[in-house]
Amino acid sequence: MDNIKQLAIIGSTASGKTSLGVKVAQHIDAHILSLDSLSIYKEIDIVSAKPTLKEQEGIKHFGIDYLNPNDSFDVTTFIDLYKEVYKKCQDESKNLVIVGGTSFYLKMLIDGVSNIPTISKKSRDEAQRLLLDLHKTYEMLNELDPQTMSNIKSSDRYRVEKALHIYLETKTVPSQYFENHPPIPTIESTLPIYQIDWDRETIRARIALRTKQMVKAGLVDEVAYLEKKYTREPNAMKAIGIKETLDYLDGIYTKDEMIEKITINTSRLAKRQKTFNNSQFQNVLKGTLKELEKSLLF
Repeated sequence: MDNIKQLAIIGSTASGKTSLGVKVAQHIDAHILSLDSLSIYKEIDIVSAKPTLKEQEGIKHFGIDYLNPNDSFDVTTFIDLYKEVYKKCQDESKNLVIVGGTSFYLKMLIDGVSNIPTISKKSRDEAQRLLLDLHKTYEMLNELDPQTMSNIKSSDRYRVEKALHIYLETKTVPSQYFENHPPIPTIESTLPIYQIDWDRETIRARIALRTKQMVKAGLVDEVAYLEKKYTREPNAMKAIGIKETLDYLDGIYTKDEMIEKITINTSRLAKRQKTFNNSQFQNVLKGTLKELEKSLLF
């Protein structure tokens, strides 16, 4: 199969993407690539609502249990993973269903990202020296490249460092560098995208129910284990569901308050996800879970 059939299913958290993805994969003989910023980690199972082996129903899932919680990753991780999975689908005569929990990564697969230069040790060391005075370094970059820095807060050390790396390594300001190196799409063919749509009240009720199920399944024990093994430093430990549970373990919340906080924060995330999906993707077929099942499983 030189050209495999592929499609994407997106939707907010708790919208039913996992179950629909499995049904569609069974229907079209496909593997599943999960684009989710939390399920990608090993051992973060309950809080990520990661599909169990039973829920996967024999369908090969990729992008799940791929990294350790203290590993860092960015969009290039998913780009490399997509290429790997696409090749596997070709080799095994399988189609591909992309399930976009974090659909920003799907957007980057379609629109592409610019190739970032390899940063030498010399440039990294110089960056660390300059970042000892973050404010001064930000002002320097702002004078050199106000176009780029207008989108970066002076307190955002991570993004300031990325901009600084490009400047030190290439002797070119980031805006000029990216103009010279435009994004290269990874998915070049037309990709059908299906978006599961729920009204606000229903999705909040689904989130509340799922949160209670997560607690019953052992959420608190899982987070306590993760904290003991990985500390609170990794970015993954700041995710919704984990941070509220850590506050509960610190005695800040009661268990009921923890459940309510997770529900509220997850509902806010769902709203942001829906806004992003509605604004960033074109020619999307939207519908309820039942409507999309009918459309996809004909």
